[in-house]
Amino acid sequence: MTQAIRWRKSSYSGGGDGNTRVEIADLDTRIGVRDSKAPYRSTLTFTAAAFVPFVHSLKETRS
Repeated sequence: MTQAIRWRKSSYSGGGDGNTRVEIADLDTRIGVRDSKAPYRSTLTFTAAAFVPFVHSLKETRS
């Protein structure tokens, strides 16, 4: 049996009108990232080891 993927809003998503809403999901061996405005389009996936540097690089570009 396949379990449904549970997507949740990233704590780093912007508020307001939702223009920067990002959702993440813990997959079996990877972390999924998608745009909540287009949930059926392509999803990025990362290993846990790659996800941490990815998030840090996004934080640096926001500064």
